[in-house]
Amino acid sequence: MNDSCFGTPGAVQHFPSWKIKSDQVKKIEFIRIGDKLKNQLVNIEKDKNILLFNKKSDFRMEYCTLEELEHQLTKNRKAEKARIQEKLIRIHNNVKGLQRQLKDVKPTPEFVDRLREMMEEVEMAINAFKEEQRQIYEELMREEKTATKELNALEGKMERWASGASSRGTSYKQGLLPVDKELQSRLPKEVIELERFLQQTGGRQGGWDEYDHQNFLKILTKHKGKPSYINEALDFLPDRTREDIQQHEKWYQEFQILEARKKEAIQKWKIRKQQQREKMFAQKDESEEMFTAAQLQREEAHRQKAEEGRRKTLAELEAWKRQKAIAYAVKQAAQLQEKEEKEKRKQKERQRQFQIKLLLVDYNRQKKEQEELLRLEKEKREEAEREEKKKIAAEEIIKFQERDLQKLELKILEKQAKEEEKIEKEKRLSRLKEKVEINITRDPHRLYKTTKVWEERTKEIGPLGSEPFLHIPHRAVPTWRQGL
Repeated sequence: MNDSCFGTPGAVQHFPSWKIKSDQVKKIEFIRIGDKLKNQLVNIEKDKNILLFNKKSDFRMEYCTLEELEHQLTKNRKAEKARIQEKLIRIHNNVKGLQRQLKDVKPTPEFVDRLREMMEEVEMAINAFKEEQRQIYEELMREEKTATKELNALEGKMERWASGASSRGTSYKQGLLPVDKELQSRLPKEVIELERFLQQTGGRQGGWDEYDHQNFLKILTKHKGKPSYINEALDFLPDRTREDIQQHEKWYQEFQILEARKKEAIQKWKIRKQQQREKMFAQKDESEEMFTAAQLQREEAHRQKAEEGRRKTLAELEAWKRQKAIAYAVKQAAQLQEKEEKEKRKQKERQRQFQIKLLLVDYNRQKKEQEELLRLEKEKREEAEREEKKKIAAEEIIKFQERDLQKLELKILEKQAKEEEKIEKEKRLSRLKEKVEINITRDPHRLYKTTKVWEERTKEIGPLGSEPFLHIPHRAVPTWRQGL
């Protein structure tokens, strides 16, 4: 079936053509995107070096630590990349060696053992590499979580700095904002509302001490805000009444609303500041780009006439080279793909034949073992049957011998009895002969006379014998017919 599918030359050439073209387009697009990202990375690195690592910068001493750390990380990353590539090359060489061994399959136990050892070695190398990468990934995840927590803490500090929550050398009551009209004019309205609410209601605990407020929050969270939490809160807060707890709950709900508004306002303020900063950088970049563009335009105007013809010629030559390269790449890819497909089919066929040979060897071995087992069982069964027949035959022979011996004894006894009877009869006849004298006359004609029995049978039956029977005598009359 495979031969019929790939036997037509037109089908072979037509199938990979569109596929290779699409793959080639994807490769070109991937390379173009990679070059674009690489250029962007180079530009970002330049900007970073200009802004952070400039020797004329006021924060040069502070950025030296970052520069050293970056160099160390870059060095470690390159070393790790080289080490991973070395391991991958080693694994690739092992796999190629296994493939070369599979090209020449020999159905021998030594070859199978060697293949098994090579497969186990490759599998162990791959598993060890995966385990090492997994551990590295988990370590990086832990470091990322730690860095995220540190960034969140720094971001919280920056938010507090932006909202004016820092003390500036004077300790204020928790949750209260110092009276500064200029600062309040710069803060968002939601922040001022929250601070005013906290000033009026007694801070971030609503006038309660921290212990009672924390117990209240635990019980409220445990019951998920259901009214049933009040009974448990009264047990934990004996000095608070039901009205105090309900009033504190209303205060806490309003505090949460104002806190959410404050966070949203700060987030909007951060976004607005970021947009302003980006706009400022964009304007700066735009002015620099405009200046650079004007300068380049002037230079380009001087070179344009001289290079126009050369550029056109180079473009045509490049297009021709690109077309030839694409055609050659398509042809090479088609040949390579066809060669790989043939090699894969051959390898699959060799592997299938090898598996079939192994299965046949295993099947023949099992069949021989089964036949040998059946033969041994049959021999044991026949031997047992022969022993049983011998035993039964011996018993029967003994019985037959005993019976024949009994019959022989009976015959001997009968014969002796007959002889004794004959002797006794002869003795009795001899005695009778001695006592009686017998005179018998011979009459040969008596043989032709009818006997008495025959005479009785030939007698004629009288008239009574010819009459029909009117009554048949029976032995007895049944009880149910008696009297009828």
